[in-house]
Amino acid sequence: MSAHSHASPLSSAASDARPVLAVDIGGTKIATALVHPDASVSHRVVVPTPVTGGREEAQAVVTAAALGVLEHAAAAGGVRGIGIGSAGPIDPDAGTISPVMIPVLRDAPLRTWASAWAPDVPVNLAGDGICMAVGEHWAGAGLGVRNMLGCTVSTGVGGGLILDGRPWTGPSANAGHIGHVIIDPDGSDCPCGSRGCLELAASGTALLARARAAGWSRPGDGRTAADLAVAARAGDALARGIFAEAGRALAAAFTSVSAVCDLDLIVVGGGVAQAGRPLFDAIEAGMREFAGLPFLHRTAVRPARLGADAGLVGAAAFLHLPQRYAAPAAVPTL
Repeated sequence: MSAHSHASPLSSAASDARPVLAVDIGGTKIATALVHPDASVSHRVVVPTPVTGGREEAQAVVTAAALGVLEHAAAAGGVRGIGIGSAGPIDPDAGTISPVMIPVLRDAPLRTWASAWAPDVPVNLAGDGICMAVGEHWAGAGLGVRNMLGCTVSTGVGGGLILDGRPWTGPSANAGHIGHVIIDPDGSDCPCGSRGCLELAASGTALLARARAAGWSRPGDGRTAADLAVAARAGDALARGIFAEAGRALAAAFTSVSAVCDLDLIVVGGGVAQAGRPLFDAIEAGMREFAGLPFLHRTAVRPARLGADAGLVGAAAFLHLPQRYAAPAAVPTL
């Protein structure tokens, strides 16, 4: 738990000065915070994501974190809304989430839960990938960019698209789910039901499993993917090799997405991105290798600027700046 964090130099984005209660649900942790109209973040609470127990226990964990933050908004007149970003897939029409990596939250009615935390305020539910992308577009590495992919490489791999300056979420609100782009048609089975997905090659979970299998760590000794990233930055040859493999896999997926969407920028965040140059050098080398068409060479890759706050800031942006970040209406199915 912590109080004030990063502060943006942006001026107030809305006449309503009340903050948004932002919630970011990931495979390892759930973060809640107040996000203000200038994109600054305060009163953050971070708790481990529940992995055992039932639906009621999971609801209690999320609710306790949210209420722990809400009490700090009373002096500001409460919150103007609740913005939730979650690992997916999600169903915003039903107000539910079904994260592949979090079985206890399958079909969880997040909108119903949130409506009980602060009645009579709007609740917006979006995928964590698009929230990360919107956060970086509003106040981070993607500021002013027209076409970008935001990619979070953490317990899983998530993504979100900004096209022509607007979020593109698609008819089901799950567009940009790059973690389940297939990079190896003959690869291993994925929990999503497919096989050979990017997430199996580049997620923190996958990297740590490969490191342990190669003798870097013994199961159960407390090592994490973040520790592996630290080791890679420090020059550990095994860790650097694993991040190089992950970077090449990410580059294959990034090049494919850029070929479809003609991207200006790809912003990469999440715990795995903490490896720094060992990962980003491999991504850049891989994209040079795979980018055959001339227009693909203009796609830049940058690390996320907001760090762990990107998803929170993006979840709040949908409520602070609804005209800028309202997703375009889906094209009717013929």
